[in-house]
Amino acid sequence: MSELKDSLSQIIQNIGGADNIESASNCVTRLRLVLNDKNQVNVKNLEKLDLVKGTFFASGQFQIIIGPGLVEKVYAEFIKQTGLKESTMTEVKETTRAKGNLLQKGIRTLADIFIPILPAIVASGLLMGFNNLLANPGLFYEKSVLEVHTGIAGISQIINLAANAAFTFLPALIGWSAVKKFGGNPVLGIVLGLILVHPALMSAYDYAADPSKVKYWDVLGYKIEQVGYQGQVLPVLFAAFILAWFEKTLKKRIPDAVQLIFVSPIALILTTFLTFIVIGPLTMTGANWITDGVVYLFDVAPVLAGAVYAFISPLLVITGMHHLFLGVNLQMAGSLGYVTLWPIGDTVTLAQGTAALTMFFILKHNKKMKNIALTSSFTAWLGITEPAIYGVNLRYRYPFIAVMLASAVGSGFLAYFDVKATSIGVGGLFSFLSVFPKYWGVYFTGNALTIILTALITFLFFKSKRFKTEEVIHVEKIAS
Repeated sequence: MSELKDSLSQIIQNIGGADNIESASNCVTRLRLVLNDKNQVNVKNLEKLDLVKGTFFASGQFQIIIGPGLVEKVYAEFIKQTGLKESTMTEVKETTRAKGNLLQKGIRTLADIFIPILPAIVASGLLMGFNNLLANPGLFYEKSVLEVHTGIAGISQIINLAANAAFTFLPALIGWSAVKKFGGNPVLGIVLGLILVHPALMSAYDYAADPSKVKYWDVLGYKIEQVGYQGQVLPVLFAAFILAWFEKTLKKRIPDAVQLIFVSPIALILTTFLTFIVIGPLTMTGANWITDGVVYLFDVAPVLAGAVYAFISPLLVITGMHHLFLGVNLQMAGSLGYVTLWPIGDTVTLAQGTAALTMFFILKHNKKMKNIALTSSFTAWLGITEPAIYGVNLRYRYPFIAVMLASAVGSGFLAYFDVKATSIGVGGLFSFLSVFPKYWGVYFTGNALTIILTALITFLFFKSKRFKTEEVIHVEKIAS
């Protein structure tokens, strides 16, 4: 514990002291700091500390990579030594929200909406994968496990119920998170989402199958379709924004004494009418265009589409733009019942871990970097790639380039065979659990190909003398 305290004292000293820190929070692997003057940071001294696995500036924050698990203890001691008030990630992001261009602000907004609901989505994906193990023939027996062991049918049905809940009520999850982000009452966001999937409405899936059976509301002679928005993302995002705007506007104009009576009902009913009349039909059409466009691209040129997506994915991660594809994946899972982008692009996760592990063998005389490379490779294979990206692969450049090249080949291979997953799942070695079992053979082959190529290309770059192991890329220029 005393060693941890000493390391924290040195970290604080090398970022300009406690007076230079405006706010601090932590995520799964990093301390995330908003500094008054980033020029006071001594990066070289910081990265000499055993506790520090790497540092970088991104989105107005100075981030210090510590590693999963340990970062929580480090943050607690950091708060104690600096005397700062504990802040959430959202509060720190709010401190930096004015920084960056319009695209960066939009991406951060999407991230703030989707990331809080990811645990539910990932859990659903894994449960769906587990249920697939029971329901698909040929995995353990010639028939499915359910057909051989009929007594566990009820277990499978309960698992399936739990697995489908997050997608059945996806608009409610997004409504809660989005309205909260936009400054409204998140409970109203839940209600809005539930309205959009109310059982009195015709299901979006039934509507897609046969639109002629839809019923209508007659509102002053205007016909409004009674259609639900199951599995939709864009309609509830726009509706949540409008709901939060109505709520905040009404609170400014209605006296405090009667706000409870008037604000929520008026905001909710106005948003509901606008959603079913304008927002829903328009955004649902746009969402379907996006989904159809992705599917079309992978139908027409699957290898090229998969290769390009994987090639740019590492760059998207360090710029934060990968959050744009969270919504696309959720839209596909909700409307199609499967996702393609996530399983095809997850080769990047394994490639980051493999590149870091290869650097463990290359960096023979740098004990600290060998340790960072080894530990970060394992965390990457378990789905947490930041230590490998910022601590090793970006630092030396050529492992990062190897990741881009090798994952492009692996993902092109997977795209050729049209690999699909039930939903977004946990990344890395256990990602196969969310992939439909009939694709497992191809999936394992594509990932093995990615791992072998990543190690080989990294080693060849090292041997080519084209890159020096002392070279460090300026992450700030890319990430911020």
